[in-house]
Amino acid sequence: MKKLGIVFSTVGVLIVLAVLLRAPILTTVGSYLVRDGPPEKADLVVVLGGDFLGNRILKAAELVRQGYAPRVLVSGPAGAYGHYECDLAIPFAVSAGYPEAYFIPFEHNAHSTLEEAQAIVPKVRELHANHVLLVTSDYHTRRAGNIFRSLGPDITWSVVAAPDAYFSAQGWWLNREGRKTAAIEWAKTVAEWIGL
Repeated sequence: MKKLGIVFSTVGVLIVLAVLLRAPILTTVGSYLVRDGPPEKADLVVVLGGDFLGNRILKAAELVRQGYAPRVLVSGPAGAYGHYECDLAIPFAVSAGYPEAYFIPFEHNAHSTLEEAQAIVPKVRELHANHVLLVTSDYHTRRAGNIFRSLGPDITWSVVAAPDAYFSAQGWWLNREGRKTAAIEWAKTVAEWIGL
C-alpha cells in the first residue's frame, strides 16, 4: 500500500511539473524542428515547394534583392489544380514587385522532401552552384537541411527559414494550424529517423 502511495505521489508531482513547465517543454519540442542560420553569399537560392501562402518564395526573392545570390531556383511540384507550383509561385512574387528575371522555374513530380531533393540536387549541379541558400518554412528547416546535405554532400547548403503564419517554436500549440503543422513535421521527422 505504501508503494502505491509513492507511485501516486510521484505521478502527481510529474503532472504538476508538466503543467507548470508546459511552455518551456513545448517550446523545446518546436525549437528542435528549426535549424537555420543567417543568409550568406551563395551561388543560388533554392526555394522548396509546399508553401501555398507565398512566404517561401517571397523570402527567396528578398535574398536575391539583398544581393545574397543572383537567382532563385523555384521548386515546382505538380498538383495544384493541374499546375506546377513554380508556375503559380513566380507570378505571385512578380505581383509583389520582384522581377521575373530573378526566378528559374523547375517543374517536377516529387511527392516528398526526399523526392524533391532527388530532383533538385542534380539541377543544382547542372547550374554549377557550389553554395546554395535553401529556403523553406521554419518548422521544415532541420529535416530539409538534413536531406539535402545527405544527397548533395559536395554542395554547401545554408538553410534560411521563411516565416510561417501559424507555426512558431515559442507558440505553435496555441492555434490549431500550428498544432497540426508540428504534429505532421514531427511524424515526418520520426519516419526519417527510422528510415521510412
